[in-house]
Amino acid sequence: MKNEQGTILHVDNVTMRFGGVVAVNGANIRLRRGRLAGIIGPNGAGKTTMFNLISGVYTPVEGEIRFKDQAITGKSPDEITHLGISRTFQNIRLFEGLNVYDNVKMAASCRSEYSFLEAILGLPKVWKLEREVASEVEYYLDLVGLSGYEKVWPENLAYGLQRKLEIARALASKPELLLLDEPAAGLNPTEVQELMEIIRHIHKELDITILLIEHHMDMVMSICEELWVMNFGAVIANGDPESVQQDPEVLKAYLGS
Repeated sequence: MKNEQGTILHVDNVTMRFGGVVAVNGANIRLRRGRLAGIIGPNGAGKTTMFNLISGVYTPVEGEIRFKDQAITGKSPDEITHLGISRTFQNIRLFEGLNVYDNVKMAASCRSEYSFLEAILGLPKVWKLEREVASEVEYYLDLVGLSGYEKVWPENLAYGLQRKLEIARALASKPELLLLDEPAAGLNPTEVQELMEIIRHIHKELDITILLIEHHMDMVMSICEELWVMNFGAVIANGDPESVQQDPEVLKAYLGS
């Protein structure tokens, strides 16, 4: 049974402006540990900006973000990753010049606890940790269905497989909170269905909290336990998928007056 004790992510009255444009406007989110949840809303609603704030790409001009009751407002993306938040991007960002295996190994190796000198000397500790990393890389590739693609260059993968690789790389940093920014973008219906099963499996197998942004409503309504709806930078609704679908403000945001 999943542990949903407590709130893993607090977004408190967060605002982000770009010049005169308010991208996020006084937003509040309370994400419970163990949830598989989503943020939805029309284009330009502020969803990806919210992810950029949580992951440290931007610093809010107002408000506070806390992860596991620790303030992360203003921390760098690498600091936030080490604290236990990992993400994918709307536009796939893979390491060029590295094959599938090494893309995931780069993320897993960032947690290796040995010095440069220890690596140069080839101490037993280093070899032990390297074996552990290799085992983890194979595990995450298998988890997303990429076993057998280890030596393939990412640019030679079909688009749907590139999406899987980005998820595997995000998982390799062993996050407690995984942020997925439009993971189904550009996928065909069969690939979307497969991705849904992968996300469900990751959620169950790793027992981690997942927050995703997605425009595929069938996917969101099928796999998410809780939703936040954003429009013009503000959170206009929160609840389970069924209640959110019936919310008058949500219908107005999507369908107009």
